[in-house]
Amino acid sequence: MPFAHAVMHEENGAFGISFPDFPGCITGADSEEEAIRKADEVLTFHVAGMLEDGEMLPVRRSLKELLSDPEAKEGLADGVLFLARYELPRKSVRINISMDETLIEAIDRAAAHANQSRSGFLADAARQRIRDLLKAE
Repeated sequence: MPFAHAVMHEENGAFGISFPDFPGCITGADSEEEAIRKADEVLTFHVAGMLEDGEMLPVRRSLKELLSDPEAKEGLADGVLFLARYELPRKSVRINISMDETLIEAIDRAAAHANQSRSGFLADAARQRIRDLLKAE
């Protein structure tokens, strides 16, 4: 799984995460643990968006290269550096499932409200359920 450098900052009990090699990709949380978990999620989402828009992913800089960059070094001065993992999007696979039609209607309404396709909504719901199950272990 690929990874990128992330920097965690804390201010007044709030934690912010930024990514020196992915400008504009940020997230925040109320705890260190939640911030680290969200770092992986937001970076995966950011990378997927870049690829969908036809953008090239940046080459991850080494620690030495980061420390030689004055802007990155300044951001590290009061932050903690760690590695965040991200998933690269893979090819979509069509599946055939059966559900109660009332549930499908509810899914379609919720997906429309979230400005998503049915497939995108169901995939997000499945990811969230998997994360919840893994946290419970």
